[in-house]
Amino acid sequence: MKLKSKVTNHLFLSLFSLLMLYPVIWWVGASLKKTEELSLPTIWPKTPIWENYSKGWHFSSEYTFAHFFGNSLLMEVGNVFGGVLTAAIVAYGFGRLSFKLRGFWFSILLLTMMLPGQVTIVPQYILFNKLGLVDSYVPLVLPHFFGGGAFFIFLLVQFIRGIPRDLDEAAKIDGASVYGIFLRIIFPLIKPALMTVAIFTFIWSWDDFFAQVLYISSVEKFTVGLALRMFIDQFDIQWGQLLAMSLLSVLPSMLIFLFAQKHFVEGIATTGLKG
Repeated sequence: MKLKSKVTNHLFLSLFSLLMLYPVIWWVGASLKKTEELSLPTIWPKTPIWENYSKGWHFSSEYTFAHFFGNSLLMEVGNVFGGVLTAAIVAYGFGRLSFKLRGFWFSILLLTMMLPGQVTIVPQYILFNKLGLVDSYVPLVLPHFFGGGAFFIFLLVQFIRGIPRDLDEAAKIDGASVYGIFLRIIFPLIKPALMTVAIFTFIWSWDDFFAQVLYISSVEKFTVGLALRMFIDQFDIQWGQLLAMSLLSVLPSMLIFLFAQKHFVEGIATTGLKG
């Protein structure tokens, strides 16, 4: 009976997985089709056009997609580093340190999670424009160095609160300062949660097309998302090349999630459950 149940469960999961993967399979097939074949009800083309990838990679006379990938990855290094570091510092303050109105400021922090992002777009753009930072990566990277976001701070606070305070007391007896406790005790123990923050930061900022199109106008500074838009700006849109490059554009996020999945699941599953 158990064997029959396992077979049924695996069959159901396999069919469900195939259903979820169907759009990706169609995507791969469509990236190898001619434009006139895209309307046909077939998943895989009769004759795959592998040139869609090479031509799409070199679609611009001045830059290849390697240039745009480099721009995006350079921006993501700053986003992930700033988001992880500052979110950990702020969360340590709320989770371990005692100061006046701590509960009040933490409540204000949580309230900002309910604030729609559209509310801050205009004043933020005016600020960066007056500072002369528009058409640079600063408006995209700098906000990540101010706590990384309320959601990430809340996630790390819950994780830190689950770490026994006895470790802090033992470190104090050994002469460790507040900063020493953070660097030697807290920071190493919250690595699973930090991996979760890093993954979310990378994926969300990589896919943040609106902010990129708002602040970046020079082609030489275009990210992958903005480079894909250049296909649409052409009179004769090469959909096969566009689909090929868009498929490559999601690979970094997919690879990071696959390789860091263990830490990601651990960070989510253990947040607030340690004691």
